[in-house]
Amino acid sequence: MSRVQQANDRAAAFLIAQEEGNWSATDKAALDAWLAESDGNRAAYWRLKHSWREADRIGALGPVVSEIVEPRAPRRWWLPSAIAASLVLMVGAGYMIAHEPTPAIRTLAYETPVGGRRLIGMADGSRVQLNTASTVRTAVTDNAREVWLDKGEAYFEVSHREGRPFVVHAGDRQITVLGTKFSVRRDAGKVTVSVLEGRVRVDEVDGGRDMRSAIISRGDIAFAEGDATLVTARSEARVEGALAWRTGMLSFDQTSLSDVAAEFNRYNSKPMVVTDADAGAIRIGGLFPASKPEVFARLLRDAYGVKVTETPEAIKISN
Repeated sequence: MSRVQQANDRAAAFLIAQEEGNWSATDKAALDAWLAESDGNRAAYWRLKHSWREADRIGALGPVVSEIVEPRAPRRWWLPSAIAASLVLMVGAGYMIAHEPTPAIRTLAYETPVGGRRLIGMADGSRVQLNTASTVRTAVTDNAREVWLDKGEAYFEVSHREGRPFVVHAGDRQITVLGTKFSVRRDAGKVTVSVLEGRVRVDEVDGGRDMRSAIISRGDIAFAEGDATLVTARSEARVEGALAWRTGMLSFDQTSLSDVAAEFNRYNSKPMVVTDADAGAIRIGGLFPASKPEVFARLLRDAYGVKVTETPEAIKISN
């Protein structure tokens, strides 16, 4: 993780703690010490505090379940970068894992609308941040901690608990950790796991039959669908790009315009429609606000000379 992202995450943690109502003199001393460490820490804290105050939604943050304010991110538009990835084959293993909680286990359900984000605090101290149009169920017992990602995407910060594994169920894949930071995205039958810190195990689940398993570490992204799992190894910059949604941004690296449009459409009710193959093949790199497809479309028009037509129903792009 970059120093800037580390500072942003730490600043957000302090601001959330302040609003949760249990801010103590010890917490304030920790904040003052952290701010004194560097100008970068102070800039991250005050920039985020100012953005949240302007939005006037920080009061929605509660002690357990909280809505996240959309902080303003720096306007780093059209920021190309080349990231190499290598493919790693799955390894075999034998496990038997249940998909659904038993009736005796009490689960809590959470969801977000299109364009929304939500922060969930679990009873064990772990945190789950939901992305747009996502649904999860959580359960914490004396022996285990489990999350069922029914649709969408979630980022996890897992508190270490000896002997109590943290398990995420996503379709026919199961992700098991002891303490780490990672995200899971579920698109129908495709599951994507991005690891920011630590290691996780991704298991293929098929009823009671034996399953294959892959171990992925910091900087790895696993793409699983059907019988196949591919892993991009040591791609830390790519992982950070995949998690840009946590600050309301979308990151692309030489991504086709067709795929860029599909990603924007996850966050907005007015779809972006690419009407011809030539325009759809344009490669895009940069960092853009997820909630402002019209801004992206204007930049696209100025940079590539494409035709952009905006109606109440859609934003149409063509050559």
